[in-house]
Amino acid sequence: MRKVRKFMLRSAGVAGLIAALGACWWSAYRITGFLYPRIGVQPNDLVRQLVNSALGFVIFGVIMGFFSWLTLPRRMAMFNTIIEAMRRLARGDFSVNLDVKIPPENQFSQIVETFNDMAAQLGEMERMRQEFISNVSHEIQSPLTSISGFARALRNERLSVEERAHYLDIIETECERLSRLSDNLLKLTSLESVHQPFERRPYRLDRQLRTAVLACEPQWLEKSIEMEADLEQVEISADPELMNQVWGNLLQNSIKFTPPGGTIRVSLRLENGEAAVRVADTGIGIGEADLPRIFERFYKADKSRNRAGGGSGLGLSIVKKIVDLHQGSIDVRSGPGEGTAFTVRLPAEPQGEPQGKPQSNPQGNRQGNPQGNPQGNRQGDPQPTEALP
Repeated sequence: MRKVRKFMLRSAGVAGLIAALGACWWSAYRITGFLYPRIGVQPNDLVRQLVNSALGFVIFGVIMGFFSWLTLPRRMAMFNTIIEAMRRLARGDFSVNLDVKIPPENQFSQIVETFNDMAAQLGEMERMRQEFISNVSHEIQSPLTSISGFARALRNERLSVEERAHYLDIIETECERLSRLSDNLLKLTSLESVHQPFERRPYRLDRQLRTAVLACEPQWLEKSIEMEADLEQVEISADPELMNQVWGNLLQNSIKFTPPGGTIRVSLRLENGEAAVRVADTGIGIGEADLPRIFERFYKADKSRNRAGGGSGLGLSIVKKIVDLHQGSIDVRSGPGEGTAFTVRLPAEPQGEPQGKPQSNPQGNRQGNPQGNPQGNRQGDPQPTEALP
């Protein structure tokens, strides 16, 4: 409907312009017809037509100039409003909004609309930047406060050997947390850089997942968690080291927030040319209000466990960035008390042999004696994970 209206307005404008030109030429014809007999000049038809045409354009130009002069103050006021808004935007005032009433068919309407969108997006980026700085400062200040406090406490000569060792353990733990925070911030910065080293190569994803599950064995055995793995033979083209961080973070999050005696299921399927990896647990789950924000930096769904868990809320941000770099997708389904299921989809390499043959479960679907590391494209142990937001 809007396009039809725009077309009709343009057609009416063209018709009006033609009518105005016709009226100007008709006026020129009437003027010359009135003047020629009185000045005693009778030019031939060619000269007459040329004079009429020239006089018609002059009349048209005078009329357009007059209307332009009448509308000049309004147009200048609009230009000055836009220029002043741009100056405010350049000074960092992202709350600026152009409240200029312009018809949609006017060519300036898109400029105003685009400017308002740009100001809103810059304002959102500024809000995120300030929130990021605040979160980083808070995450750094907390361990520094603990380190400073317990370091002062160690000056007390009356401390027992056990108390001194306990304080030293706390200081060491907080230092490790600061190191992880710094490492994860560097990872995010590197992943967002155009110079991020990204070495894609084909490899067996099922072997990498099996290795990642085995690497987490001490953690899930300690909590008596039942680990199930159902992995089809799938090959992908990706950066193995970066993908190891994805699986390590997802598995560690599931282990961390699954109560003792719970279950974690890892599955790999080839679906519509994509490798679908699903990591599902029977943990505490995530609230509906928190689900849209779990991939934001420093966001933690459960604020009551953000210190005890030792995480900074960067793990899932790293996971999302790595998956995006591989042109993949990640989604999550969860509910309080219902567990959480992350599904990562990545483009799969074409296979020469039929898919769908499940690999043997390295854990026997239960804590048991794991098999040796299966020739697994392993790039080292998974990176330390952060607390699930």
